[in-house]
Amino acid sequence: MLDDGKIYFGCGTFKNVYKQLTKNPKVEILALNKNQFMRYDGEVVIVKDDALLEKTREVIPQIMKMYDKNGWEMGLFYLKNGHVEIHGMMDLIEEFDV
Repeated sequence: MLDDGKIYFGCGTFKNVYKQLTKNPKVEILALNKNQFMRYDGEVVIVKDDALLEKTREVIPQIMKMYDKNGWEMGLFYLKNGHVEIHGMMDLIEEFDV
């Protein structure tokens, strides 16, 4: 989810991956689109913000209804000190810091 110039990610606070993020905040995220891929690395910043959580409910209502029904908490985070690389299958197309 994009908000105020930051890309936010969500993960259930009950999940092992969330616990790993709190212990070791250095991550890399990989996204694919046909023959291109993006690597986005940085340090996790956990965010506790009710307004942002409400926006999350609007963006992914089905998932948030499931979380609410089960009493689960959605943990939100973004990456700081990030670097992005966009690649074709054999070449670097673009890179920048975020």
